[in-house]
Amino acid sequence: MHDAYEPVPILEKLPLQIDCLAAWEDWLLVGTKPGHLLLYRIKNNAGTNRFEVTLEKSNKNFSKKIQQLFVVSQYKILVSLLENNIHVHDLLTFQQITVVSKARGATLFACDLQQSPSGEAQLRMCVAVKKKLQLYYWKDREFYELQGDFAAPDIPKSMAWCQNSICVGFKRDYYLIRMDGRGSIKELFPTGKQLEPLVAPLADGKVAVGQDDLTVVLNEEGVCTQKYALNWTDIPIAMEHQSPYIIAVLPRYVEIRTFEPRLLVQSVELQRPRFITSAGPNIVYVASNHFVWRLVPVPIASQIRQLLQDKQFELALQLANMKDDVEGDKRQQIHHIQNLYAFNLFCQKRFDDSMQVFAKLGTDPTHVIGLYPDLLPADYRKQLHYPNPLPSLSGAELEKAHLALIDYLTQKRSHLVKHLNDSEPSTPSPLMEGIPTIKSRKKLLQIIDTTLLKCYLHVLFICVPCVNLVSLSRPTWPWCPLC
Repeated sequence: MHDAYEPVPILEKLPLQIDCLAAWEDWLLVGTKPGHLLLYRIKNNAGTNRFEVTLEKSNKNFSKKIQQLFVVSQYKILVSLLENNIHVHDLLTFQQITVVSKARGATLFACDLQQSPSGEAQLRMCVAVKKKLQLYYWKDREFYELQGDFAAPDIPKSMAWCQNSICVGFKRDYYLIRMDGRGSIKELFPTGKQLEPLVAPLADGKVAVGQDDLTVVLNEEGVCTQKYALNWTDIPIAMEHQSPYIIAVLPRYVEIRTFEPRLLVQSVELQRPRFITSAGPNIVYVASNHFVWRLVPVPIASQIRQLLQDKQFELALQLANMKDDVEGDKRQQIHHIQNLYAFNLFCQKRFDDSMQVFAKLGTDPTHVIGLYPDLLPADYRKQLHYPNPLPSLSGAELEKAHLALIDYLTQKRSHLVKHLNDSEPSTPSPLMEGIPTIKSRKKLLQIIDTTLLKCYLHVLFICVPCVNLVSLSRPTWPWCPLC
């Protein structure tokens, strides 16, 4: 585990009970149980994790009951579920723009904002009214019906758009409803023992769906896209996706995990959290009944350092790809992490996987050969150094390692022969910074040929009767299985 976020208090001991949250840019909207709508401006003090919090507006007559809030900053509107109906307000003045009269009796809504090929934002909305789903689109400051209503098997408890489908959680089961004009319904799986189903949209157009303390990822066809489910330490109440992390609100704390690799990253203890919302990348708010915290990301460079210490190279690579560094520096760091990853695979004795990564990286083959005992001249071998001590190999393990090296060097040899007479100099990369590399293709080819011969002598013998090369690992040895 490492620290991906630091919780910072934003509002403490709010006298009104919080019922819902919404946020965008530097703004936080808080809907309270008495129906008051509070607008806060959250300004970060540069270079610190301290925030200046200002109550900009307090609308005490917003509604008798605020059930749900959703901000569409592109259109400067606030969509809300107030007293079981859908209302739209101006985001700057809170003046009411429209009410969706047909949605009277609504208990839930889900919005979806997509970018059209022309670059314009397209807003769609699904509203649950008893056992019906109503579909709308936003145009000219008004919601219009997108298509006819869909009959649902029960009253929806949770739902989210999944590209051109809607994943809906009912009391006992999850369903996927396709927006294909026919409203075809696909039954997915039971909700489990939890009282409330949970469907959360993900940044890549998929949805995370909860079944007790498990979470699976579904695409718009309702197919699981991850090999394994996430396993939380308790049943999640709410979720938010901040790539590469999925953040879940549990009854006693907030838990942060990753889908790939499947890791528990961090547990953040907070006092009875209930709600979570995002104002965009790296801006996440969590709230209890009377407190609001902001989850501030730990700098990526610090996270990567910790991950490399913990040998979590796959997650370190994901974060390195997200950094806003100069392109050359970014490539260099990614290459360094990939080399560390390949080296770690070798230390785990995953020889084939390790050689495949080294082959893609263009690592100097002599640095790869140096991972093995007695294959390089002693004086040259002394110039090489590695991140950690090399594993001790013998017997069947050593033979398996040699076979992987043979495949790797054969591939490298073929590439070198093809480019032997190229005018451009060869530029293999070092496994570790500061190690000398072999730039002469002819010299490198000689080393590879010598090493291949040594490897063959380690793993093969010649059957005199049939003159065939036979692997020493054959269970029939010393009798040749070919004759």
